[in-house]
Amino acid sequence: MDTTQLTISVLMYFVLPIWLAAGFADYLCHRASNIATTSGAKESILHLLQFAEMAVAVLAALFLEINALVLLIMLICFVLHEATALWDVSYASATRDVTPIEQHVHSFLEMMPLMGFVLIAVLNWQQFIALFGFGQEQARFTIALRSGPPSWLYVTIMMVLVLLFEVLPYVEELVRGLKANNGALVPPSRSGDADPPRLRGD
Repeated sequence: MDTTQLTISVLMYFVLPIWLAAGFADYLCHRASNIATTSGAKESILHLLQFAEMAVAVLAALFLEINALVLLIMLICFVLHEATALWDVSYASATRDVTPIEQHVHSFLEMMPLMGFVLIAVLNWQQFIALFGFGQEQARFTIALRSGPPSWLYVTIMMVLVLLFEVLPYVEELVRGLKANNGALVPPSRSGDADPPRLRGD
């Protein structure tokens, strides 16, 4: 197996599955912290927004030929995802306890997309540096369906797993939060809280 194929295999069978598992683990952490009655549906919307941001990048990588335009789209999606993640954690830590386990899960949710982007950039290095005006190739800003791996079987399996372990759980989280607060995005203030929720672990 050459280096290129090995790198693709790492992306397909390590980065994406670990990222998927971390996303579902994060959902379980939210459920354990009673998110519906603490931070409510507002935080669930932030989770779905992060999912949508990275879904654009992943779908582009799966279905389009990688060039400067696709790499730029992926980079923008990653930056937006990180900004939304910061917003999410800032809001969550002010409304509920974010446990050490959840914090650890968050580290995977931040690093896996970065690792994926770096590996894709390495696989398409000339187009990546061309995006910044370097290298021997001219940056290409065209959209074309990819002709190489991954296979349709792999894509189908991944889409089913994403539906089962990402889309449906986080939609359920949103619906549960709305039902718990009569359709409101934010739960009513709780008068009995002596101390504000905070990040735990130090």
